[in-house]
Amino acid sequence: MEKIKKKKILILLPDGVGLRNFAFTSFVEIGEKMGWEVIFWNHTPFDLTEIGYSEIKLEGKPRAKTDLLKRAKIEAELDHFSEQFKDQVYQTYKFPPSNKGLKKKVKNILVSNLVKTHRGESGLRELRDKMRKSERKGDLYRHCKSVLDEEKPDLVFCTNQRPVTAIAPLTAAADLGIPTATFIFSWDNLPKATMVVETDHYFVWSEYMKQELLTYYPFISPAQIHITGSPQFEPHFDESLRRSREEFFREHDLDPNKEYLCFSGDDVTTCPDDQHYLADIAEAVQGLNRKGHNLGILFRRCPVDLSSRYEEVLSKYNNLIIPVVPKWKKAGKNWNSVLPTKEDLELQVNTLLHTKAVINLASSMVFDYAVFEKPCLYLNYEVDNKEDENWSPEKVYNFVHFRSMPSQDAVVWLDSREEITKKLKVLLNGSSEIVKKAQQWFEIINQHPPQEASKKIWKEIENII
Repeated sequence: MEKIKKKKILILLPDGVGLRNFAFTSFVEIGEKMGWEVIFWNHTPFDLTEIGYSEIKLEGKPRAKTDLLKRAKIEAELDHFSEQFKDQVYQTYKFPPSNKGLKKKVKNILVSNLVKTHRGESGLRELRDKMRKSERKGDLYRHCKSVLDEEKPDLVFCTNQRPVTAIAPLTAAADLGIPTATFIFSWDNLPKATMVVETDHYFVWSEYMKQELLTYYPFISPAQIHITGSPQFEPHFDESLRRSREEFFREHDLDPNKEYLCFSGDDVTTCPDDQHYLADIAEAVQGLNRKGHNLGILFRRCPVDLSSRYEEVLSKYNNLIIPVVPKWKKAGKNWNSVLPTKEDLELQVNTLLHTKAVINLASSMVFDYAVFEKPCLYLNYEVDNKEDENWSPEKVYNFVHFRSMPSQDAVVWLDSREEITKKLKVLLNGSSEIVKKAQQWFEIINQHPPQEASKKIWKEIENII
């Protein structure tokens, strides 16, 4: 009897952000049970064979010209969104380029000229075509084509729509007639013009994100979009990752007599004043403790923030703030070479489980805590000693993805330093209404039930093939 050939999927990891969703969840195991041969096409320094997965290393890098075209496409797209929707918020997504050195100045002039000469839908279409044509001339494309000729997968599934590295493998697949798909990585990505790749299929978190995709990219048809939710929330439902309070507290030197609030740090770009906010929270908690409360602060820094900006605050409040360092792996010198690990999933799950609430600026941790029926407090005021005069929390909360919030009461807003104590007190007395609103917001952002995203992705993959 002839053996039935397994269906084969190449999961493209153009950078490390897809590891958490697709390598550290049950995603692979579900696919294998359904009869798929799952191979990671891996451009990260992480060795997936160490955790028992099959991988092919994606070798090489995109052409310098493609990167310039990508930069121009993002700028031109944000300009187009501003004109089309008559909304200047899209301009706030632009990062001022560095002008240090002649090489960077020349590159900036080239990008600026490309933006000027490629306006509107037709100009953007031309830039997308030029990115693919540019990559077809490079060594990376030739390498990808040879891998695909050898492997003959039924689908190439890209874990992240943002990296320029993904263009060559997806273009090579399309040129060989192999179906392609991409997962939209984050809830805030689409308004930021981060769609660098074009594929046959797009996997999104929710109906809300599907409508965003159709709005920003009218060349995509509804039939190409698959609503599945994001696997990033699945570990929260995995009982095997949970540790007892005693075990978690013992491992991280936490005081078993205290209740802990989690302060979740941002990267320096998102929140340059984060260390000052942490100091303000510590001051308020200290005041509450003097009045009979017994609170501590568990500090989880942003994993890619390798700065020393918190040291002074941590030293001053060392009896109050316990830093719990994310278990990410540094595989290179740049921030984007700091990679998540499976161990960090367990750490994060238990941080959520054993803290009362989360405090941060504008983070999606509001949804992580909503899963555990716990509230989120959003920092929303100017500190006295600002690090950057051009930055403000108002700018961040004006971003388009916050318009998805069905009620301003989905979080506790810390609108001034003076009201932190009062709002923490209220929160400690009960937060069920806030949590209920946060869960409603989560249902808009991510298809429910959130623990079934991987199954839904595989079901849609089966339908495609």
